[in-house]
Amino acid sequence: MPRVIDGTRRKNRRKKILGRAKGYWGTRSKLFKTAKGQVMKSLMYAYRDRHNRKREFRRLWITRISAACRAEGMTYSRFINGLLRADIAINRKALSNLAIEDPGAFKALVEKSRQAVGA
Repeated sequence: MPRVIDGTRRKNRRKKILGRAKGYWGTRSKLFKTAKGQVMKSLMYAYRDRHNRKREFRRLWITRISAACRAEGMTYSRFINGLLRADIAINRKALSNLAIEDPGAFKALVEKSRQAVGA
């Protein structure tokens, strides 16, 4: 009976894990067992941080809008409330870009918001 050598499926599975572990420090990139654990952990971090990235960007946009509003003498919450009352539907990402790239247009939005709030 011929001797059986490890099949290609096992080799391919290990190769895939070690390929994903490239760039890790020490045995985490060299040994299959430790690499497998680190790759699993890394995938968990990647999944978590893909969702956290959305949260972080929203925080950044709100901070930028708030700073631009304060330069115009208005708070962020009053500005957003005024936009809602004026039926101006524009998302925070666009507002943030507007505040940076076109301060004149942002100033016009602040005025519309101010009129809607009545302040």
